[in-house]
Amino acid sequence: MNTQTARPTVPSPFWWRWLIVATVLIIVTGLSMVMAPEPVSRMFGAILSSPVETFGETANAYLLLFQGVLGGTMAGWGMAFMLVLFGSFRRGSKEGWMTIAASLATWFILDSSFSLWTGFWQNAALNAVFLLLFAIPLAATYRTFFPK
Repeated sequence: MNTQTARPTVPSPFWWRWLIVATVLIIVTGLSMVMAPEPVSRMFGAILSSPVETFGETANAYLLLFQGVLGGTMAGWGMAFMLVLFGSFRRGSKEGWMTIAASLATWFILDSSFSLWTGFWQNAALNAVFLLLFAIPLAATYRTFFPK
């Protein structure tokens, strides 16, 4: 009787690096929202077809606060992803793959549904681009983590 447990298969370095780059993009986006709030605010205003110049001083101050909090949250989320990617995911642990996939699914469903419900389809479209950056390598590594 073989009492050894099977070692997990390590994911492809290509897909692992892809996920690292995608995660760095999330962290950089979050940091830019905190460290360069005005240019980022104008960019998002252009994407959402809502120029911030028309909102007034009080509304803009609130939007900058919200953007900074969101940016900090995104940077923190990205750092958590990095820990998972350099830890359990890289070791081939199912929990690493599931942590990233579940976090992304939760974010995408909630954020995109709310965006569509409030009429900001542009944000849902931007979310889909970010989701694809992660969905492609997650799909490519699925069988590595969950063999038949």
